[in-house]
Amino acid sequence: MGFTIGIGSSRGMRELRSGARRRGRACEGTTVAEFTALWGWDVVPGARAASGACSCGRPDCPAPGAHPLDFAPRVPAGATLGEAIEAWAQHPGASVMLPVGRSFDVIEVAEPAGLRALARLERMGLPLGPVAATPQGRAHFFVAPGAAAELPRLLYRMGWDDPSALDLRGLGPGTHVTAPPSDRGGLGRVRWLRPPALDSAARPPAARLLLGTLAYVAHRSRA
Repeated sequence: MGFTIGIGSSRGMRELRSGARRRGRACEGTTVAEFTALWGWDVVPGARAASGACSCGRPDCPAPGAHPLDFAPRVPAGATLGEAIEAWAQHPGASVMLPVGRSFDVIEVAEPAGLRALARLERMGLPLGPVAATPQGRAHFFVAPGAAAELPRLLYRMGWDDPSALDLRGLGPGTHVTAPPSDRGGLGRVRWLRPPALDSAARPPAARLLLGTLAYVAHRSRA
């Protein structure tokens, strides 16, 4: 049922996408397999929210539709299409969530500032990893692991004493982000501003390469 797809394999990319076309649309299992087999990311099934209620079943859930399902095991990086489909069949309708801290950390900023920074970074020709936007109006820049812990020090060295004043924060180990095209919190779908690519998804850039521009634009946006 499954087949192995190596990281960096354009043939694997074609097989995944042609399989999705044969089904008429990309199924959840195919999406999960793309993340695990092509990009080298772990994936975990996440809760969904409807009318303010969370599918985890807790009436007092502090983050409806925006957290992993505690009882659902992760689908590890390298899982094949067959393995991903089989795993996701145990949790139909789950959102696709990515654990932060293993393959990447995330720098989060307000989406308007993120869009302006992304355009500036692309014009400068700087290396970029994936960038996602949430329905809460936040932009997630995928960067090399360790960025969240280093963020205060890096910003201080650049002359920024207080990261919170920039509306900029790092997400590291112990956190999860919702992956496109899943819904987050019942508010709408997460979408890619810059989708994963073979040359950057498994090796996102160091935060220091982007942080100066992100901090500057975030500061100007709040001024």
